[in-house]
Amino acid sequence: MNTLLSIYRDAEKKKVAVGHFNVSDLWTLKGIVAAAKDLKVPVVVGVSEGERGLLGDRQISALVASFRGEDGIALYLNADHTHTLESAIAAARAGFDSIVFDLSALPIEENIRKTKAAIEQLKNINPSILVEGEIGDIGTGSQIHEVARDLTSGLTTPEQAKDFVEATGIDILAPAVGNMHGMLRSMIQGTTKKHLDIERIAAIKRATGALLTLHGGSGTDDVDFVRAIDAGINIIHVNTELRVAWRRALDEALSAMPDEVVPYKILPAVVEATHRLALSRLKLFNRL
Repeated sequence: MNTLLSIYRDAEKKKVAVGHFNVSDLWTLKGIVAAAKDLKVPVVVGVSEGERGLLGDRQISALVASFRGEDGIALYLNADHTHTLESAIAAARAGFDSIVFDLSALPIEENIRKTKAAIEQLKNINPSILVEGEIGDIGTGSQIHEVARDLTSGLTTPEQAKDFVEATGIDILAPAVGNMHGMLRSMIQGTTKKHLDIERIAAIKRATGALLTLHGGSGTDDVDFVRAIDAGINIIHVNTELRVAWRRALDEALSAMPDEVVPYKILPAVVEATHRLALSRLKLFNRL
């Protein structure tokens, strides 16, 4: 299997984006794997610190490894939004392919200093591991919001991005470019969409030349996704949309089978719902 870095560089060259999907259970993972098999495209599985706490670092690493190579599938594992060095080291030792070392809540100087130090330690554990840094404000948590926060004051500038990339030596940058974690209830209802600052993305790409990740992709307008990829986005994270699909499918299955107690009769609906969602996103990101 190719290295994750080569997968990202190939996506950059082809002007497509690699889909990154968070999981909290085996059923969502199976849905994502099915979509990757259908399209034969590489996929990154993400687990946040909360998701890692539920699943276990070694356990999710072993699960993802068990699917690698099936029907030629290229599957990778990312420690999403890791906020402490201790947590990052645990992921590196468990065999993760990449780590989002997210200290974006700290002052930029402290973020730079601690991120640079973390990279040195993580690369000593695994020289090929990719480390992503984050600057700017895109909110926190894959939650359902009634009203959008004003994140305009926390947008990343090209100058900040350039300084951060050069000072830390990170492999990947996650900027704030109009994206937001979670979704508004109106987005779930289909009446509104997120919109991105495409010019800002292009300016950050020109200033840094770095691989760029779009966090908080759920609920983003499809046209904005395509324009963002053209402007320089290489990896797109989707989480809340998957969680909504998971919850709806589970609710519907339980309602349709109120007396059923056998998990393997209830949970295929969850696998199919997450499969459909991941498939639609992967088609868009890969221009298929």
